[in-house]
Amino acid sequence: MSPAEPFPLYFPGDARRPFSSEIATRRFAKVAQLEEGGRVLELGCGPSGPASVVLAQEFGCSVVAADSDETLLMHMRDRVRSLGLDGRVDVRRVDLRKPAFREGEFDAILCQGRIFLALADAVGTFRPLLAHNGRLGLTYPVRVGRVTPRAVLDFWERRLGASLLLPRELLQHLALSGFEPESVESLQDAELDALYKDLEPYLAKAPAEQATWLREEMALHRENGKATSSYAFAVGRRREPGEKPPATRDRG
Repeated sequence: MSPAEPFPLYFPGDARRPFSSEIATRRFAKVAQLEEGGRVLELGCGPSGPASVVLAQEFGCSVVAADSDETLLMHMRDRVRSLGLDGRVDVRRVDLRKPAFREGEFDAILCQGRIFLALADAVGTFRPLLAHNGRLGLTYPVRVGRVTPRAVLDFWERRLGASLLLPRELLQHLALSGFEPESVESLQDAELDALYKDLEPYLAKAPAEQATWLREEMALHRENGKATSSYAFAVGRRREPGEKPPATRDRG
């Protein structure tokens, strides 16, 4: 097996991202039980930062909108000023793989449609930054459907340096990493078709090696005619050592 391409996985900065709609952000905020004054870190905020805007305007959160691309951050700062959100949204340039914040600083960390680190590294890096009961929402590739072709499994193993997980296995990984799993959703066939269609125009300008990865990913999806791998968005609550498990929902 060849070494995995270093993270973060390439994604054009100004392209539409999975799970980045206002509806998806509201859904995360409700699962995360975000309230007025909640402290949120959005990693990989993009040019317009819809999540940061929704969380600040509708939920009254104090948001750090972080990215590593200064051009994207410049557009984000302009949007924040135009909406009068300077006091609610703090736009910062950070190393997305090693965000330098205080332990327990945030009530929620949100990574919509971007994958900065291998799964084990991501949960290990982000968990200390969460306050007690803080929520992590992250995006990661998964396998879906009853049968996953060997070519798809091999591609993602080369890409990630690890086996492709089912959505429930993604939640199990969170459970073993100090989180109480709360929800997971994955893109369906039509959503993946739309995502890849939107990404296609960016391939000509993408770095050569990254464009090769994306083209292979798209080709595998189209060859199979339906989704056999997808992107999932999972949410987990920071759980403390020795914490009792949640009460069962089974009423017998």
